[in-house]
Order: sequence, then structure tokens, then C-alpha cells
Amino acid sequence: PWAAGTLAALRYKGLEDIIGHSIVHPTWRRTRPDDPEDHHLGWHFRNPGDDPVTNDLGHGSFECDDALVPDTVNGAATIRELYEMGKDETGKYSTPVLWCNTEKAIVCNESLEILKIFDAAFDAGLSKHPERKLFPQDEKQQSEAESLNEYVYPTVNNGVYRCGFAKSQAAYATAHTELFASLDRLEEHLRTRQETTHQEFLTGNELTWIDLRLYMTLVRFDPVYVVYFKTSQRRIGTDFPHLLRFVRRCYSIPAIRAATNIRHIKMHYFSSHPVLNTYGIIPESDGPSLE
Repeated sequence: PWAAGTLAALRYKGLEDIIGHSIVHPTWRRTRPDDPEDHHLGWHFRNPGDDPVTNDLGHGSFECDDALVPDTVNGAATIRELYEMGKDETGKYSTPVLWCNTEKAIVCNESLEILKIFDAAFDAGLSKHPERKLFPQDEKQQSEAESLNEYVYPTVNNGVYRCGFAKSQAAYATAHTELFASLDRLEEHLRTRQETTHQEFLTGNELTWIDLRLYMTLVRFDPVYVVYFKTSQRRIGTDFPHLLRFVRRCYSIPAIRAATNIRHIKMHYFSSHPVLNTYGIIPESDGPSLE
């Protein structure tokens, strides 16, 4: 969700002609397959039309479709290789990565900071849409976004992962309770916005960073998290009408639609963690209609 958000922002700001991008294969694989002592699983690049890949246990057959974009700048085979080229030794090898081709270095790998860079650094003559501001200039609106983020990030964005990767029943129960309390809170917030002030987004009539952050979790909720992360108490498509309306409104924006690939989303989660899904079986449901 974090990388997809930055890709959506790049397109939303009209930066696609000055900042190139690559798209990794959704399935995590060994990043050093020739080293039996190295068990790191992570992102790898493939070309459209390459042979399908399996999960780490050799199960499944996950195609290399036309949505994949290899690293044509450095020829890296994995995200890990990019980090090593850039002399980054943190060992996380996460996405997104904003790469400087001149310096051969990672500029930033924190999604929120990349959004800030896209939102302002190229407005003077390079962005096609400098008028679109993901970070509002209005202090009250920005303060509201930050207040929302105080619970959206830990209990919703991160909350689904706390449910899915909990290692005790108590930890799962806490995360699950907090997640649905926050979804109820957001449902009421959006109901008031949509019905009283006729505003479609969390802080007003224009898309901001907090909308993008919430959307990227909600669009994955029914097709992935309900099953995979055991967040099945209620669904966005049937139990949260105002959240569903919000998701559809976000999806109607061409830049966000272009960065939403439900096939890749499902393939990543259901093929990348054999401990949760040994045979890499991907459920049929894509969640509610986004239109």
C-alpha cells in the first residue's frame, strides 16, 4: 500500500514524464537464491512475459504480466540489490524507493516523505498539476489530517498487519478491537462529511495525503485482509456504506485508479508468506465493485 500510494501521487501531480518508475513482481522470493544460508525474502524485478514464479516453497504459478516494469536504469534484479548499490545497510529492503540516477543513491524510502517531495519539490515548472496539493496550505485542514492520522496509521494502516501477524490471541484481540473501533469512527466522520457538508474526502473537497493513506488500506480490506489477516468481523462492502462511498470516490480519480491493481494486490499477499498460506492459493473474490 505504501508504494502504491507514492505511485498514485506521482501520477496525480503529473510527474510521470520527469520521474520514471519500476513495478516489482508481487511475489516475494529469495533475494540471494544462490546462498543457502541467506533466507531473506523480498521484492524482485521481472519482465512481462517471463516464466511464472512460485512461492518460496515452490508452490503456485504466478504470472509475469504486462503491469510489471523492470529496473531499466540500473538493471537490478531485486530491491535488495538497489539498496546495496546505494550503500544502504539497514537490511529492510522495503518499497517505495526514490532513487537518484545521478548519484546512484536512495533519496528516500519513507512513503510519507516521498509524498511531500512529490507535492512541492517539482511545482515550479515541472509538475503538470502544481495546483493539486496533497498537503493542504490551510493550517486547520492540515491539523485535522494530522489528528486523523494519529489513529488511522496505528490502528487501521498498521492495525490490519497487527491482526494478521499477531503471535498471541491477546495481541490479535487488541488489534482487532482497535481496528474496528477506528473503522466505526471513520464511518461516522465520513457520514457527517458526506451528508451534512457534502464533502467526499476526510478533510474537505480535495484529495489529500490522509485520504490516500486510508484508501490504500480500505481497497485491500475485503479482497485480502478479511481472509488473510482475520479481520472478518465486518466488511467494507456490506457494513460501512460511507467508507465504501469514499473508496469509490478515490478510485474514480484516474491517477489512483491507475495505481490500484487488485490482481497484484491479491497475488502479493497470498503468495509471499508461506507461513500463512503454504500453497499460495488466491481467493476468487476481488471485494466490492469499485465503480
